Amino acid sequence: MEKVNGTVKTGFFLPGFSDHPELQRLLFAVFFPIYSVTLMGNLGMILLITISSHLHTRMYFFLCILSFTDTCYSSVIAPKLLVDLVSDKKTISCNGCAAQLYFFISLVDTESFLLAAMAYDRYTAICNPLLYTVTMSKRICCQLAVGSFLGGTVSSIIHTTNTFHLTFCSKEINHFFCDVSPLFSPSCTDTYMHDIILVVFASLFEVVCLLTVLLYVFIIAALLKITSADERKKGFLTRASHLIVVTVYHGTLIFIYLLPGAGHSLDIDKVTSVFYTLIIPMLNPLIYSLRNKDVKNAFRKMIGRKLLS
Repeated sequence: MEKVNGTVKTGFFLPGFSDHPELQRLLFAVFFPIYSVTLMGNLGMILLITISSHLHTRMYFFLCILSFTDTCYSSVIAPKLLVDLVSDKKTISCNGCAAQLYFFISLVDTESFLLAAMAYDRYTAICNPLLYTVTMSKRICCQLAVGSFLGGTVSSIIHTTNTFHLTFCSKEINHFFCDVSPLFSPSCTDTYMHDIILVVFASLFEVVCLLTVLLYVFIIAALLKITSADERKKGFLTRASHLIVVTVYHGTLIFIYLLPGAGHSLDIDKVTSVFYTLIIPMLNPLIYSLRNKDVKNAFRKMIGRKLLS
């Protein structure tokens, strides 16, 4: 294998799910609708929030950015995966692999920060309503959004640079996309320090997860004190669904990045990766909008205008 500047010149081979050739067409038939729903749901949410003036609030500002992030990071993975499922040529160039890794890490880490910012926004609105407009001013919301993207970018630069300084002796990455841990396997360089860096950064991001979960626990505790049974039930079910999304999202990340040597098989790793690369970006716009009367009313008004025009 010819090596140039610490990597393989000919690119990488991504076997993906080729260990189960009988499932290739079936997986395509499953993943393509999931990706289509992800695009329609998230782009529809962005459009709805943009054109509906009464949705121009802090909560929907963050939800719009979350939908944009979900659209981008699922698009970093899904199109290549879908092509590979129906193609015998499952390769990716070195530059393409580095770009995929960079954008994937950047967007996933950005989403972690955004989920925390959204939890803080709801915590402030529910637990400290009198201070909400001051605590969550437009300037602070913009700073939180920009900070989320900056945090994801810095993390991604470190991981991508760290990974592609390795020397690779094999071109096979036993995964369906370029991720950090699978890229360590074909390396002939000692990856001990690289593993330490990965675990340290993953741990820091899971601290953000813990804070997010705690904020939702405080929110739910505050909602349980509401005297109206209907309002209490509605608020509890909505925030509980948000908490489930956050828990599943970060739970899969912990499984992959903090427990890489826990004895789980590569097939389980791939299935787990499907959850946070394809399933969760599809579920987010549904979870955050289905129980929301403002979104439903804005959608009805938009459809009504289209029918009358």
